[in-house]
Amino acid sequence: MEIQIELILLALSLLFFVSIVIGKVSSKLGLPALLLFLLVGMISGTDGLGIHFDDTSVAQTIGTVSLCIILFSGGMNTRLGEIKPVMKQGISLATIGVLLTSIITGLLIYWVLGLTSQSLNIGMTTALLLAATMSSTDSASVFSILRSKGLHLKNNLRPMLELESGSNDPMAYVLVITLIEICQLGGTPNYLNAILFLLLQLAIGGIAGFLIGKGSVHIINRLKIDNPSLYPILSLTLCIFIFSFTYYIKGNGYLAVYIGGLVFGNNSFVHKRSSVNFFDGIAWLCQLLMFLTLGLLVNPHELIPIAKPGLIISLLMIFISRPLSVFISLLPFKKMGIKDKIYVSWCGLRGAVPIIFAILPLAADVPHAHLIFNIVFFCTLISLLVQGTTIPIMAKWLGLEETNEEKYQLENFDVDFSDDIKSVTTEITLTEEILKNGNLLMNLSLPDKTLVVMIKRDNKYFVPTGKTILHNHDKLLIITDDHSALLETYRQLGIKRK
Repeated sequence: MEIQIELILLALSLLFFVSIVIGKVSSKLGLPALLLFLLVGMISGTDGLGIHFDDTSVAQTIGTVSLCIILFSGGMNTRLGEIKPVMKQGISLATIGVLLTSIITGLLIYWVLGLTSQSLNIGMTTALLLAATMSSTDSASVFSILRSKGLHLKNNLRPMLELESGSNDPMAYVLVITLIEICQLGGTPNYLNAILFLLLQLAIGGIAGFLIGKGSVHIINRLKIDNPSLYPILSLTLCIFIFSFTYYIKGNGYLAVYIGGLVFGNNSFVHKRSSVNFFDGIAWLCQLLMFLTLGLLVNPHELIPIAKPGLIISLLMIFISRPLSVFISLLPFKKMGIKDKIYVSWCGLRGAVPIIFAILPLAADVPHAHLIFNIVFFCTLISLLVQGTTIPIMAKWLGLEETNEEKYQLENFDVDFSDDIKSVTTEITLTEEILKNGNLLMNLSLPDKTLVVMIKRDNKYFVPTGKTILHNHDKLLIITDDHSALLETYRQLGIKRK
């Protein structure tokens, strides 16, 4: 029976709505929204509400496109000045760290499955393949949790974690592809070819991302479009082009789009603010769609038989293989403290990327592919539940949480300023106490660096002058030079911040 497109759209809209509502609740419960997106997909699947979805090729396509956009958006929101001091550490974690995680975890998996599931006869190559799929930290999870929680960390840890998660997929991908070939063909792996293939992909991907990113910024600035709404669409088009073109020149598209996003975010171009906001929104849409799809793909009843080995493997990764790989790969960096390394170890989140990589053995019909997929999915759930919920708490316990200048959210004025403009904006509601010296705008005690640029009164907006008569409960849009000037404004007006 052919399913009507209207029914599919209705189901998708309901799933999206439920996920967004649950995502709002998740922040209050301290749970990562991405974990709940996965759970909504699982509950809606075959074992739950009965939505049948088992097309791994479609899931892989959705995951690939979504990761492309998420990485580009993450790069756009990363300041180059922040990652320069931690560039070497991030690259070391993204390469040596991933390799060590694969080897250590593979040995542990071989031992654990030998103890708990002797009947499976899992070989060392299969164990290493399973480990390789989970060897990279997930960019979607890291970007989402660090930014949604508004977490600010000392010692440039946040940009280092984002750099690692945004650039470590190529290493894991090469390991997975190489081990799949070994599982299919048998024999001794050609380590030299694998290393050369990795280096070639990284080099081509990095160069392509940088050069095409630079050229794209030039195109946007030179191309005059009458409709400003098309500029974000043009940016999205160029993002997809960077990924796909890099693939056809034998480079790594994931690394290319992340570097392309870095180039975009750290250069000025026409309608940059609208493009950044557009990518923020579409990146969240991609995360929601990707995690819902992967949740639908799994059958929860198949996770029960592997729960015991899956839990043991998850805990071994969290407490042994990830910390060991982090401490070894960061050995050359003597200035990094023990607490910093512990926190980096704890932020080794699993998410959509390992699940997407686990689809590759299914597509290649590798022996034990379903076992690999189910264990990876189970380990992802444990990682998001254990690590994802405690990242802010761990930062506080280790004394790595950094107090940051308060961000003042505008509720009554839908305005936004470019990051290049360093001014600070906020809004205040007038009270009788503030108006005690007179009801004219010129009577307000405002510092020289502070301006009232707009007033909202009874759902009407207007630009004031010094002789504007103010009313109680008026909403004032305030702009100042910097955070210090804003605090001085509050002090002179007699407003106490909570």
